[in-house]
Order: sequence, then structure tokens, then C-alpha cells
Amino acid sequence: MATRDGFLSRARTLYGLPLLELLFQAHAVHRAHHDPTDIQRCTLLSIKTGGCPEDCGYCPQSARYETGVNREDLLPLERVAAAAHAARAGGAQRFCMGAAWREVKDGAEFDRVLEMVGAVRAEGLEACVTLGMLTPEQARRLKQAGLTAYNHNLDTSREHYGAIITTRTYDDRLRTLRAVREAGITVCSGGILGMGESPADRCSLLAELAALDPQPESVPINMLVAVPGTPLGAAPPLDPLELVRTVAVARILMPAARVRLSAGRLSLTPEAQVLSFYAGANSIFLGDRLLTTPNPAPDEDEKILAACARPRHVGV
Repeated sequence: MATRDGFLSRARTLYGLPLLELLFQAHAVHRAHHDPTDIQRCTLLSIKTGGCPEDCGYCPQSARYETGVNREDLLPLERVAAAAHAARAGGAQRFCMGAAWREVKDGAEFDRVLEMVGAVRAEGLEACVTLGMLTPEQARRLKQAGLTAYNHNLDTSREHYGAIITTRTYDDRLRTLRAVREAGITVCSGGILGMGESPADRCSLLAELAALDPQPESVPINMLVAVPGTPLGAAPPLDPLELVRTVAVARILMPAARVRLSAGRLSLTPEAQVLSFYAGANSIFLGDRLLTTPNPAPDEDEKILAACARPRHVGV
């Protein structure tokens, strides 16, 4: 397997290609490893909202910022089970749960999360959680509960990371990913674009992910949702074609992964989303909210999915 430096050199070369050439290469890799009409539908539910002590500059759930997000305690098991049932009825294949914690604390709340995982699996759905940092023992307990995947994003490059977050190190994140992998849970890890990073930072992030051994099974690519009150609340919007380039490079470097078109899709036109699918994205999140930020309406997603994943009848 290539080293991080090897992946970084390749990522920079790919990112600098003319867009149409990059798309051609990425789509060829995508077709070689995936059915291009298979776009996985996921649902994301905030099971514990707000009050996080960390200082992630993009996050409206940080207790350090005034963003209008109300703090809510961990949801009852029954509400999560009902939401998972509704998600399956709506066509979701993976149900993801996010809790605004710096790290998981052993005790009654973690025990309830384990029950939530079981309830989601009982619906026949893949189960993914993001709970902050984990110990190896906590990862093993999640595995025993039936967890499919653990999400823990690297967010950005190691070089740019300190400009976004100071309360948790890059190596803290990598340690959690190692604990997840050693427990036998699949890894979901990606990043956020539009946080003032350079193209070189995007390449560095992708190289870091690609150098994990084994590579992540799931790579979410988010566009920043600039929330007033956060340090990045006035960040200028990123050109959507930079997202398309990032998805394409991710697909080439990590050919077997699900590349997930995640937060920030309201800033993308339907055409930009279709280009992202062509470049190698093969998963989206359904529902009108992702944790605390808005997401496209279901009918808008249905139009895009129908165009990309289903044959059309053309009359004579």
C-alpha cells in the first residue's frame, strides 16, 4: 500500500488535472468498483444536541458560541426506535446517530446508546454513530451491540487543523479511528470543505484518509454550512466545482469506499450534485435536517435520485 507521502503526491497531481480529464478517470474507477446507479440513502438524527465543550469553528452545537441551538438531553430509546422505523419506511438503508459529546462517558447514557444501536439493527438498517472520542473498550461494546460503522471525521488537513479546532488534536482523532478499527467496526471518516483551507489542504486530508490501513469504508465529504455565531459564520461560499474535484480524487485514491455527499447540499445546484455522483459519490443523507443544519427537501432529492439511478420511459 502507498505511503501517506505517495498518496499526497498522487492527490496533488489528480487535483490539478483539467476537470473533464479528472472526471473521466474518476468515473472509470467508480464503474470498476461500484454500480454507478447504486446511491445509498442514509438518515442522520441528533440524539443529543448542543452543549459540546469543544471549540470546532464550524459547529453550532459548541457551548462556546451563541448560535440559537438549544441544548437537548439524550433522546429516549422509544423516539429513536420510531425514527429508525420511519427512516426505513422512507427508503433509508443506513441510520446514523450523532451526540454532541467531546467523548463518550461510561454509564447510563452510553448504555442507552447501545440499546439504540440494537433498535436500529432490529429494523434491518445499518447503524452508525458519532459520539466523539472512544476508548478501545467502548468501541468493543459498540461492536457487541451490533454497530455497523463509527463516524469520526478528520475534518481538514493536519496542517490546517489548528486554525479550526484547538480542544482536540489530530492524533486524538486518529486514535479513536484505530480503536474503532481494532474493535471490528467499519470506519466512516471524511472532512469539511470551505473552511478557509487551500487545495493543498484538501489533498493532504485525502492522503491522510487514504493512508489508513485498511482504508475507510465510508468517506463523507461535507460543504461548510456557515452558521452565524460560529467563528466560520461569515466564511465565503466555496466554488461547488472544488467539491466535485475533491470527490473525484477521493474516489480514485479510495476506490472501494462509499463516498458520501453529506452536509451543505443546499449550496449545490442539482447539476453540481449530479456531477458529484458522476465523479464517484454514491451516498446521500435524506431528511430536511442534518443534526442542526438544513438539508434539501425530500421531493428535491427524489428528482435527483430518479434521474441518476433509474431508467426513464421516453414515449414515441
